Amino acid sequence: MNKTTTTGNILRFTGLALWMVITIFPFYWIVISSFKDPTVIAAFPVQYWPEEFTLVNYENILSNADFGQFLLNSFVIATIAGSISTAIAVLSGYVLARFHFRSKGAVIIAFLITQMIPAFIALGPLYVMMSNFNLNDSRLGLILVYITMCIPFSSIMLRGFFANIPDALEEAAMVDGCTRLSALLRIIVPTMIPGIASAFIFNFVNCWNELFLSVTLISADEKKTIPTALNGFITTFNIDWGPMCAAAVLTILPTMLLFAFASRYIINGLTAGAVKG
Repeated sequence: MNKTTTTGNILRFTGLALWMVITIFPFYWIVISSFKDPTVIAAFPVQYWPEEFTLVNYENILSNADFGQFLLNSFVIATIAGSISTAIAVLSGYVLARFHFRSKGAVIIAFLITQMIPAFIALGPLYVMMSNFNLNDSRLGLILVYITMCIPFSSIMLRGFFANIPDALEEAAMVDGCTRLSALLRIIVPTMIPGIASAFIFNFVNCWNELFLSVTLISADEKKTIPTALNGFITTFNIDWGPMCAAAVLTILPTMLLFAFASRYIINGLTAGAVKG
């Protein structure tokens, strides 16, 4: 039995180590390439560790005024879309957790199904619809699309948090004279700040990293977001590996920090939703 256990542990840790290497290596390669001279990034033999570190790629990116505009566009769009979708998800998650109605199961299934459909499938109809409403090549149009994209999953996630809060808490508030809405806003929401924050961060990161919709709906350079700007480093005959890697590092770091902060709350919400209500 001891030999079997030891063999199983070795295989398990070997698999985990291999998975970690496969997962971390792309990020390592982007970071290392951002510190290489642009002339040696795509040269052979491949340098897995640069002979000389340089900040020229970061200097090129930071000296470009357009990159700051791209960052601002992404920040504004992701913040507004994340905030509005989270506020709506708080209300829908509360309804799904507290009320019982005939189509409740169908609504939850519909929310989950939307997460299985790739975004690019709806690009054509979405482009036509936005053009008909004169929202094409508009930050407002992109924000509206992102809001509808974020609501389903964040609603399911917040439903799990609401299900963990006892009904007696808001019932006591209603006995003291609160309406259901005021009990929600004054009693329940303050106890759910970590869950709401994690939902907002999840929505923010989704909007920050989204590419297909932003490329399709935005064409003006002054309105482009960071993912669209990164895609612009790839041309027909050339790829600017150095600046693209530097821009990718500057783009990835904020989202990594946000997910590291919220990962525990996101997992708690998902697991709570799986066993409650």
